[in-house]
Amino acid sequence: YFRNMNCSELLPPTSVRGMQELQRADFQKRVQVPRLRVPELQVQRVIPLVKKFLLKMEHMHPVRAVDKSREILLHPMPIKGWESLPTEDLQKHQVTQENFCFIELELNYENWSANEILKSVLPEDEEGMTSYSRIGHIVHLNLRDHLLPYKQLIGEVLRDKLPNCRTVVNKASTIDNTYRNFQLELICGEAEYQVETKENGIPFEFDFSKVYWNPRLSTEHERIVKLLQPGDVLYDVFAGVGPFSVPAAKKRCHVLANDLNPVSFHWLQHNAKRNKCLSNIKMFNKDGRQFILEELRVDLLQRLKSTDTSSYATHITMNLPAMAVEFLDAFRGLYTDIELADVPDSVVFPTVHVYSFAK
Repeated sequence: YFRNMNCSELLPPTSVRGMQELQRADFQKRVQVPRLRVPELQVQRVIPLVKKFLLKMEHMHPVRAVDKSREILLHPMPIKGWESLPTEDLQKHQVTQENFCFIELELNYENWSANEILKSVLPEDEEGMTSYSRIGHIVHLNLRDHLLPYKQLIGEVLRDKLPNCRTVVNKASTIDNTYRNFQLELICGEAEYQVETKENGIPFEFDFSKVYWNPRLSTEHERIVKLLQPGDVLYDVFAGVGPFSVPAAKKRCHVLANDLNPVSFHWLQHNAKRNKCLSNIKMFNKDGRQFILEELRVDLLQRLKSTDTSSYATHITMNLPAMAVEFLDAFRGLYTDIELADVPDSVVFPTVHVYSFAK
C-alpha cells in the first residue's frame, strides 16, 4: 500500500499548521481521487487486481456499496488515470475505461491517524512528538519545551485516536523524590491513575501517579526472568510493584522483594496475591540499604552455609538507576571472616544486576 503522508493531496490542510487549540472542523478537505465502479458480481474478481492501489485511510472503507454496484476508491499517487491500472486484466472481467473516473471525496479529522494529525500541526522545523508510553488507559508523555504550547492539543488528539485511552499525562519533573515516582501533569481526560496492564503475560495493577513504572523496561524484566530457573533465588532490593519479583515467584523461584515506597509495597503485595505466588515470595517495606544489611544478609548467609549453591543460581537486582550504585558499599564487609569460615570452597556467590543511566 502507498503511504498517505507521501501524497500531498491526502495530507491534512496546510492551514492547520501551528494550531494550539484543537479545532476538528478545520481539518475538513475535499480531494479528487480515482474510482472504479463495478457490478456487484464482478467485485471478487476485480479486487485482487487493484488491491495494492486501494485508498487506505482511517474510518474509510475503500470498497463501498452504491446501488447494485461497488465503488472502489483508489490511491491518487500511483493512479493518475485509467492507463495506470492493469487494464488488460480488468477488461477480461468487462471492466473498461467507462467504469473509471475521478470523484470528489470529503476528508475530515476522523480520516487521519494521531501521527498524521500531529505531523501536520506541530512546527516543521523542530523535532516532533517522537514517542509516548502506554500504561493501561493512560498515555504518558515526556514533552520537550518547544512542544509545551501544544500539549493540550496533543493530549486531545491522542485521547481521540488511541483505543481505550482515557487519560493523557505529561512528566512534570525527573524522578528525584524519595519514592522515585514521576510527578505528573494531567493534560486531558480523567484524573484516574489506577491502572491494569500486562507485561510479558503477567497482569499488574497499581496507581501510576504514586509508584514507578516504565513499560520500556519490559525487555530487561523479561531478560532477567528468563535467566531464572525454578529453585533459583532472587533478592530484589528496589522491587517497585513487582516486575522482576512477581514473574520470578510465579516461576517458583525463592524471592525476597523490598521497596521503600509504602504505596509500591501495597501494590507489590496485591500483585503477588493476584498472580497466586505468595508462597514463593517474602516482601518488605524498608530502605534498600537496611534490606541488604538485614534480610538479604541473613537469608544469603544461611544459604551459603547450608545449601549446595552450585545447584541453583542467586541473583540480586538493584533497579534504581539514579542511585543504585550508591548502595553497593552496603555489600562491603557484609560478613565477617568468622561467619564465612564455614562456607565451602565450592560456594557460588550471587550475580548482582545494578542499573544506571548512560549519558
